[in-house]
Amino acid sequence: MLDYKLVEAFAVVVSEGGFEKASKALHVTQGAVSQRLKLLEEQAGCVLLVRSSPPKPTSAGREMLKHYRQVKRLEDDLGPGLGQEVDGFTTLPVGINADSLATWFFPAVDQYLNTEPVLLDLSVDDQAETLGLLRDGDVLGCISDRSTPMQGCRVEYLGDMVYNLYSTPSYKEKWFHNGASLEAVEQAPILIFNRKDVMHGDLFSQALGQRPRRYEAFYLPSSEKFAPVIASGRVCGMLPAQHAEEFVERGELIDLLPRCAFTVRLHWHCWNLVSDRLAGFTDALVNGARKLLVQRP
Repeated sequence: MLDYKLVEAFAVVVSEGGFEKASKALHVTQGAVSQRLKLLEEQAGCVLLVRSSPPKPTSAGREMLKHYRQVKRLEDDLGPGLGQEVDGFTTLPVGINADSLATWFFPAVDQYLNTEPVLLDLSVDDQAETLGLLRDGDVLGCISDRSTPMQGCRVEYLGDMVYNLYSTPSYKEKWFHNGASLEAVEQAPILIFNRKDVMHGDLFSQALGQRPRRYEAFYLPSSEKFAPVIASGRVCGMLPAQHAEEFVERGELIDLLPRCAFTVRLHWHCWNLVSDRLAGFTDALVNGARKLLVQRP
């Protein structure tokens, strides 16, 4: 049987990024934190933490963290069931992609957050990568483009985000005056979120029949800044309809490939726990997203 005082010390070392910060958070000495972790590793029979700066959990440590967070979530839900008043807020760690965070996410859950004592701990990554956060136990749930649930998890379809390639009219005249071609695409400056972003390659493959061999890439890991930077006329880039709409209405941006679009199907993955708090957030998120995102069979 695990001693959860020891497990908590391990979890706090990881979340706080060090033994000194963990000791302050737990109101014990740094030596006491080290002793608790040593005892936990002896109980577990393996190393749980790489003593780096900051400390990082081993593979076994990630499994221990996942278990601790699941138990903590269930304990937080137990109080109201026993008729106990719960003081303060409950924190829900959630993995999310940047475009969802910048567009539909908060409108979808605003009402829930206004009425429930819940704080969110959001971790942002590409929609193809967020499942790793759930697998490692860093979050209770995540928004992902993957539809297959992991073991011990459930999945709900949220809706689609549709992306098109936009530029200013002057950019089109300068770089695509003879239309989109493989040669033009390889020479024109293109705005790309980060090196994990493959949407533009998929879109060009759809439009041109093959992927470009190279890009003149302008990397910008900020969804909120994408539309304004594209509207500067320096680059073209892919935007969801929610970001492009006002710029298109003002005539500042045009669709460079009007017959081609890239669709990201979004899903909500979460641990399959009997947790009222997690279930309530899931219902609010799913229902809100389905009102705001494109719904397709």
